[in-house]
Amino acid sequence: MDTAWKTILWRQFGASIDMLENAIAACPEELWNDRSRQPEFWYVVYHTLFWLDFYLSDSVEEFAPPAPFTLDEMNPAGLMPERVYTKEELQNYLTHGRNKCREVIASLKDEKAPQRCRPEWPDMTIAELMLDNMRHVQHHTAQLNLILRQTTDSAPRWITSTKSKL
Repeated sequence: MDTAWKTILWRQFGASIDMLENAIAACPEELWNDRSRQPEFWYVVYHTLFWLDFYLSDSVEEFAPPAPFTLDEMNPAGLMPERVYTKEELQNYLTHGRNKCREVIASLKDEKAPQRCRPEWPDMTIAELMLDNMRHVQHHTAQLNLILRQTTDSAPRWITSTKSKL
């Protein structure tokens, strides 16, 4: 994959991650810790970061989120984490995801992008999975911004492209 396309992909994917980071920063503590709200703000953040990390991984078998996170998010029973993850924990997970995303994009090769991502998955190429993953991050970021707008009458602004370099 040539440098221009990698840069374009990173600038847009990075912007989605930056917007998620801004939503985290904008969330007041009382909303972050509100267990009565459905969906819980912190959980939407966690869910987004978990799947960002997972979809950037090479294989299901080798995937392991960083501590303190577990594989419970993959349980079909829909297990919630045992506790509310802190903003700091999820900000660290976001940093992990941003760095992993940057590395994956930087290492994309022309011959790899059109290959099927994983045999057990639907017919999706590695390039498609990258775009699908970016859309997933943006979808939940929009959800978080709606929650912020409804509860605080404010939400972070749109980011056109990330400022961080590939």
